[in-house]
Amino acid sequence: MKKIKLDIVGLSYSQTQSGAYALVLGEVGGNRRLPVIIGGFEAQSIAVEIEKMTPSRPLTHDLFKTFAETFAIKLEEVLIYNLVDGIFFAKLLCSNGEKTVEIDARTSDAVALAVRFECPIYTYDFIMNTAGIVIEGNDFAFLENIENVGSYKNEPAEEKAPEPAEKDSSKNKPSPYASLSLEQLEKTLEKAIENEQYETAAKIRDEIEKRKS
Repeated sequence: MKKIKLDIVGLSYSQTQSGAYALVLGEVGGNRRLPVIIGGFEAQSIAVEIEKMTPSRPLTHDLFKTFAETFAIKLEEVLIYNLVDGIFFAKLLCSNGEKTVEIDARTSDAVALAVRFECPIYTYDFIMNTAGIVIEGNDFAFLENIENVGSYKNEPAEEKAPEPAEKDSSKNKPSPYASLSLEQLEKTLEKAIENEQYETAAKIRDEIEKRKS
């Protein structure tokens, strides 16, 4: 089957589903996007590596990388190989130089490891045709509406599909960081990382990026 190479094009905090994040994978050289709803811990782990943050103690995925490298094991690629009842299935293709072994993994964990090993992420064309979304125009407009278009999830027990936004006043509440200056935000971000409050750090980083855009 034809494999499609993917890049991470977005990681958005869900305003309607507590603790949920939308991981958006984009087709390299194409305009299809693959949204996957993942848990908070995995989203924070991916964000920490992408933003090159340095936690005071290694995260689980950092430990896995160190363990693998200690025994000369390399992650060659990540493959999202199946989609059953709205659930993505992924595997790690690992090699010690002599043989390659396939290891089953959740998609979120697989992507968190891929960004650390700097290895490619692939999926099959039939998955993009089934769960992918064709983007025309601005990608950021898509990210703002991700919660209303996705219906595929990474794991059934822990990570649910996005729910439609409720019409209530809480959606219009200002950010708790709106009153802070950019300098104060950056100091607060450093403190949050130092205290291993990665969910808070992700929200502060989003506010900083909003100010700079």
